[in-house]
Amino acid sequence: MSLILASTANDMLSRAGALSARGRCAFGDASADGFVRSEGAGVLVLKPLERALADGDRIRAVVLGSAVGNDGRSKARLTDPSREGQAAAMRWAYEDAGVPPGDVSYVEAHGTGTRIDPVELGALNDVLGEGRPAGFPCLVGSVKSNIGHTEAAAGAAGLIKAVLCLEHGTVPPSLHFTTPHPAVDWDRLPLVVPTRPRALPARPGRPPVVAVNGQSISSTNVHIVLGPAPRSGD
Repeated sequence: MSLILASTANDMLSRAGALSARGRCAFGDASADGFVRSEGAGVLVLKPLERALADGDRIRAVVLGSAVGNDGRSKARLTDPSREGQAAAMRWAYEDAGVPPGDVSYVEAHGTGTRIDPVELGALNDVLGEGRPAGFPCLVGSVKSNIGHTEAAAGAAGLIKAVLCLEHGTVPPSLHFTTPHPAVDWDRLPLVVPTRPRALPARPGRPPVVAVNGQSISSTNVHIVLGPAPRSGD
């Protein structure tokens, strides 16, 4: 849960240039000038798959693997994003999941609409481009472009969106993406920011795989890999 109850954080973030003067979170766009603070709450119930099946629960998705890392020691400043640190957490997560990064269909990015975006997209390219077949781009978006940055609840919001993408087989558009950010070499990236609803892609004969990427000002990097709920009879 995240509630905005005082102006202290607003003042600090404004002085740091982290907030959007336009009131828009434009992930990956050339016009990105910061994020928009918002409030939110999210609840996720986690259970071992075997227990959930035995209990007859409605299973929304399966956590295939995850990883958490901290790259604070390698950075000159606390607020500097680290491409290498993010990529390392991603690789650990796919190793934990037993999933080739080239199979990932969609990533819910941290996606703040700040200078962090090119670094995050570069790290995603470094990892998800490995072994990816030609003609199978990975969709990438940010729920922050739709509802703002819910801060303490942002990870839950991104995870809920990723689960819904799996359930419905559809990736909704990220808003305010019109001119790709010039600091990103989009021609070399196997990444596409959807600007309209897109069917969730999957490699032939394999279930779709989605992921959630997160980072924090404390230098912590998180990556979670999700697969669809088992079908009846599986």
